[in-house]
Amino acid sequence: MLSFFHTFKEDVKAVFKNDPAATNILEVLLTYPGLHAITFHRFIHFLWKLKIPVLPRLLSHINRFLTGIEIHPGAKIGKGVFIDHGMGTVIGETAEIGDYCVLFHQVTLGGRGNEKGKKRHPTLKNNVFVGAGAKILGPVEIGENTKIGADSVVLDSIPSNATAVGHPAVVIKLNGKKIDNYCKLRHRKSIEHKVVTEEIEEKDA
Repeated sequence: MLSFFHTFKEDVKAVFKNDPAATNILEVLLTYPGLHAITFHRFIHFLWKLKIPVLPRLLSHINRFLTGIEIHPGAKIGKGVFIDHGMGTVIGETAEIGDYCVLFHQVTLGGRGNEKGKKRHPTLKNNVFVGAGAKILGPVEIGENTKIGADSVVLDSIPSNATAVGHPAVVIKLNGKKIDNYCKLRHRKSIEHKVVTEEIEEKDA
């Protein structure tokens, strides 16, 4: 119980830290759907770990109806996480979010497969920032202190202390320094993959 209240306190502090529009505690407690969704999810996740059938999924559905944020009961969320606005955000069953992460609206932490019992969704390490509309798909890992730009589509793991943007996302900054070679390398690998795929298809034809 003490752990729950400590985590809730960190969640509230995250609102004030990340949203300059937050003016007082009563406003935050009553009008921030991201805080509501995460708090409710923590209780739902507790029931999920007890392997209680149906109820966690039902409560998750109610949570989505009330907040516009869909979080599967199995998702693991650390302390001090802030979901700003939140409408349309989807967090999958095996997703893991570290401490003090920030997610904006319409973010998807989704899967790329349908195999049961396996890790299918992303892992966000501590202090990750995910911009509005970004899609992070599959069992990839986003390193600590990394920023994912708005509307980016992430299909590969991203290192710590990086900034990644684009569709598909590429790293444009690492450890505070802008880089071009990473983008060129990804582009070259993409072209090589396409050429090899086309050659295989031609041989099979």
